[in-house]
Amino acid sequence: MARRRAFDRDEALDRALHAFWRHGYEVTSVAELTAVMGIRPPSLYAAFGDKQRLFEETLRRYQETYGAFTTRALAEEPTARQAVERILYEAAAEYTDPGHPHGCMVISAAVNCGPESSEVEERLRLARESAKAALRERVERDVTAGLLPPSTDAAALATYYAATIQGMSTQARDGAGRDELEQVAALAMRAWPEG
Repeated sequence: MARRRAFDRDEALDRALHAFWRHGYEVTSVAELTAVMGIRPPSLYAAFGDKQRLFEETLRRYQETYGAFTTRALAEEPTARQAVERILYEAAAEYTDPGHPHGCMVISAAVNCGPESSEVEERLRLARESAKAALRERVERDVTAGLLPPSTDAAALATYYAATIQGMSTQARDGAGRDELEQVAALAMRAWPEG
């Protein structure tokens, strides 16, 4: 008969998520993870595998919770412009929420990693590229539908807004408030091509 875990796995996962989000993948040690999770190393390995697998699980959780606003906006808004505007304003709110670390975990969790963390770096790079591709695809749909001029460079537009979102994350980590980031969002929307 299997022994019952003596800790709440979901709560421990959330605590690990916040540690990785706050400090990044490489700097966050197993000792720090077990301390914030309230478990011993054998329990971490038994429940989550190694540090990298734990990080991958926290990343999925982040994308399904805190980071899901981008996917929702792209799916729910009737135009690419409305979706991008909503993403920018929701990023301003989410990235500065005092209830969790500032910025975006996908953008900041693997900055300046060494070669031993290259798989994590690549996983996060692919997540950012996937988000940019989703922006591009949404813009392309509006070009096809005649909502944007045929000359619209969807790839360049997606790259511009992805760079804006990434910059907003960095600014939030550096202490920018929601009002400042909303000003960035308003300025960024001026670059949107007229239909």
